[in-house]
Amino acid sequence: MNTMVRSPVNEAERMLSVRSLISGNTIASTPELSALAELAKGVFHVPTAAINIIDEDWQRVAYQAGVPIAECPRELSICTRVVVANEFLVIPDMTKHPEIREAPYVTGDPGFRFYAGVPVALEPNLPVGAFCLIDVKPREFSDADIEQLEKFAFIASALLRLQKTNLIMQFAERELRTAAMTDPLTGFYNRTALPKIVDVGLAAAMTSAQTFGVLYLDMDGFKSINDKLGHAMGDEVLCEAALRIREVLRAEDVCVRMGGDEFAIFMSGSCDAAGLMMVSEKLLSAFRRPFHIDGHTIKACLSIGAALAPQAGAERVQLLRNVDTALYRAKKAGRDCVVVFEG
Repeated sequence: MNTMVRSPVNEAERMLSVRSLISGNTIASTPELSALAELAKGVFHVPTAAINIIDEDWQRVAYQAGVPIAECPRELSICTRVVVANEFLVIPDMTKHPEIREAPYVTGDPGFRFYAGVPVALEPNLPVGAFCLIDVKPREFSDADIEQLEKFAFIASALLRLQKTNLIMQFAERELRTAAMTDPLTGFYNRTALPKIVDVGLAAAMTSAQTFGVLYLDMDGFKSINDKLGHAMGDEVLCEAALRIREVLRAEDVCVRMGGDEFAIFMSGSCDAAGLMMVSEKLLSAFRRPFHIDGHTIKACLSIGAALAPQAGAERVQLLRNVDTALYRAKKAGRDCVVVFEG
């Protein structure tokens, strides 16, 4: 087969349109487009009607009705020709086409013979794929048929634009939700993330009979830093503190800035009292190093309370209450230490 691997001159811009439809590696299905493909199949009395998207190196079957067609490399796809030319294409009998007659879908199963395709696009002159009809027997296709298929492609393009808008809105919504749960100074989660992030992890751990640890960190003497050196210097110290915390945490651990100089670290999975102590000692060691900021040498060690669920509570409010008790005991014991809640 003499394959066609050419690309449109505006391929880079076209690919931006294609990628705007793809979430992960899939194109989300919508009932409207699926119904449109089903309607076209019935109107034109063909075994298969499909909306195919031509990706960088692959034909993706976005929507189809009737006898299923498989995704295939872009160079094997007839729809690629529609995209490159950006115009309709009709092949009454594939066995008589000099370049397509040796294609595997012609010489073997499913034995395609007829093809008609019209571009679908999100923006003018940037076709993302084709609305196509396929038959296993040769047939003629009139100018009126082409005009009708173009109307189907017009509606499909409009629905794809709507789908793109929905994807963008969903992405923006996710970004907004993430921003709302993120502390802008340290980049850690803030307290509003507790129900959505921590409660989910805690419930999962309790359901699977795993432990769930929490450390409550408080920086010793932080108020005096703000009072003596100003809040801007205090913010610099908090940013450096966040870096030191990140150096200690595992990838699966979640850190929340509870407010001011207080942080909570939530540890799921294979976490036990010994694990809490090991992480705590690493944190204490990291914070015993002075902070060197703008010519100032600043000391701000940690006091740490530790607790383990379900022993110290199987739900967040009780767990935080008990770990706060442990933190109080650590401060009372002289600070720069860790105390594990034991009831």
